[in-house]
Amino acid sequence: MKKVLIITYYWPPSGGAGVQRWLKFVKYLRQFGWEPIIYTPSNPDYPQIDNTLTEDIPSGTEQIGIPIWEPYQFYKKFTGKKKSDKVHAGLLSEGKSSGWVEQISVWIRGNLFIPDARKFWIRPSVKFLRNYLSENKVDAIVSTGPPHSMHLIALGVKKKIKIPWMADFRDPWTDIDFYKDLKISAFADRKHKALEYEVISRCDAMVVVSRDMQENYLKMGGNNIHVITNGFDPDDMIGQQVVRDTKFSIAHVGSLPPNRNPKILWEALSELCGNQPDFKKDLEIKLAGNVDQSVIEDLIRYDLIGQLNRIDYVPHDQVGTMLRQSAILLLAINNSPNAKGILTGKFYEYLAAGRPVLAIGPADGDLARILEDSEAGSIAGYDDLEGIKKIIMEMYMKFKSNDLSVNPKGIDKYSRKNLTAELAKILNSI
Repeated sequence: MKKVLIITYYWPPSGGAGVQRWLKFVKYLRQFGWEPIIYTPSNPDYPQIDNTLTEDIPSGTEQIGIPIWEPYQFYKKFTGKKKSDKVHAGLLSEGKSSGWVEQISVWIRGNLFIPDARKFWIRPSVKFLRNYLSENKVDAIVSTGPPHSMHLIALGVKKKIKIPWMADFRDPWTDIDFYKDLKISAFADRKHKALEYEVISRCDAMVVVSRDMQENYLKMGGNNIHVITNGFDPDDMIGQQVVRDTKFSIAHVGSLPPNRNPKILWEALSELCGNQPDFKKDLEIKLAGNVDQSVIEDLIRYDLIGQLNRIDYVPHDQVGTMLRQSAILLLAINNSPNAKGILTGKFYEYLAAGRPVLAIGPADGDLARILEDSEAGSIAGYDDLEGIKKIIMEMYMKFKSNDLSVNPKGIDKYSRKNLTAELAKILNSI
């Protein structure tokens, strides 16, 4: 059994999307000849806690780590937040619109904390891991980001110890959708890009989650880049027979930040509600997770607040049931330059749930291709009002006739176990 050291910030009991990918890889790695060792902070500041996820960690998995210092207490004092408030990624503002204090905080985040607020963990981690690896042999190391400080830890180790290193990018670095919102100076931009290039040029292999990301990183100078998408774990969909919602429920699970707010959908639903009273009576908008205030304001503006069913964080062991209960599943892709390559983790769980997917995003992106191949749903453009209304009405009529269902094709390749087999091949190759 070969050993792999995995450097990750997100690990149970962290909830949210960031933890899922490597938790599931770790769950299945032993079946493909690799014993995982987890390196993660001993005192992280997670936005969400989900203790149910610890059940997926294989018995006897070694976990090591040292404390991390994060600047969030200063940020909370500066912005007037409570000590108990959680700080969410992606510039998510769940309260009122941000003022000048928030804007200054964003500038500090983008220009002083490079690559991110976990930068203060890099140097002590490199020192700790050098000592650890001098006494404990491993066959490879993996870093997964964001936060991209994890890659810089692996880079620091790589410079000191000759060891195969795979860098996993769950999201891009300088090409991420909110990078332009960080008010980054020309100097900081050069530093971000220089560090990014050093990582992608010095690692022995790169893994990304979409073809579009692969193409972009090849242009940046990366090499030996592999695509391993996110996926679903069939175990998460096992359970008693669910009872479908009696309402025509449109469900979204996960964060809805400003650049993912599907304004065109709210406009379409508003027009349909105005034209068809029965549709308005049947409609339910289920939003589970962190929702930006701009979404709530739009729902009020379009007179849809009465149809809103807002749900706080759903433990992951309950997500499968919620998805399978819903009439249709909403997938809103960030309206950003890298939209064609965005494939969120929850999309694959949507596929496994077997409910029709309504996606809003680019019709020529990676998501559109998979939707078409799997016949799991429909996608409409960001400004395609009539197209969205048509899709919704087709789904609604099937709902009324009790004939709303899909049977996604060819999705076994997205199972977490099969994806882990692909990952093990890459580790073997380096």
